[in-house]
Amino acid sequence: GTTVLKFFLHIDQKEQKKRLQQRLDDPLKRWKFNPADVAERKLWDAYMQAYEEALSRTSSDWAPWRIIPSNHNWYRNLTVARAIVETLEGLNLRYPKPPAALKKSRIE
Repeated sequence: GTTVLKFFLHIDQKEQKKRLQQRLDDPLKRWKFNPADVAERKLWDAYMQAYEEALSRTSSDWAPWRIIPSNHNWYRNLTVARAIVETLEGLNLRYPKPPAALKKSRIE
């Protein structure tokens, strides 16, 4: 009876470079910068292959992965929100009927 939604928020290599550079350039974002990210960028292709393998192995009919293009935050947010709304609507949720005795209840 549980619904599982899985989202993989993907940015491309060019966007990742831009964001890392912004972290260096903007004093308010420097706290986010990790020097190890520079070395890790060289492993981009290996990471993409590992992600593809992990996602395909952990996806199922009842809980598939949704790959969300995330270069633009507004589009990422819209896409995730739409998926959540569609899932909630598909659940066909209803408020439970109140007990019949509730009609006779009064607050004094």
